[in-house]
Amino acid sequence: MLIGGLAIGKQAATKQAAQAQALKEQGAQEALQQQSAQAAAIPTPASQMADLTAQLQKLAELHTSGVLTDDEFAAAKKKLL
Repeated sequence: MLIGGLAIGKQAATKQAAQAQALKEQGAQEALQQQSAQAAAIPTPASQMADLTAQLQKLAELHTSGVLTDDEFAAAKKKLL
């Protein structure tokens, strides 16, 4: 009987260890996915430059069309840069 009880206890311990390992791996995968999502949300210098260029072009269009005065254009451009 004692040997059978030890075998069952060993199986239970092995099963618990496997479950713990699976949870650990799942947690690691979730952490990696979260880091990847955060990295994707951080703008790269190239995307920042493209965004800045687009904003400057929009300001220039507003200035050219007369929506912005010279002073407003200069202030907005200074704020962006």
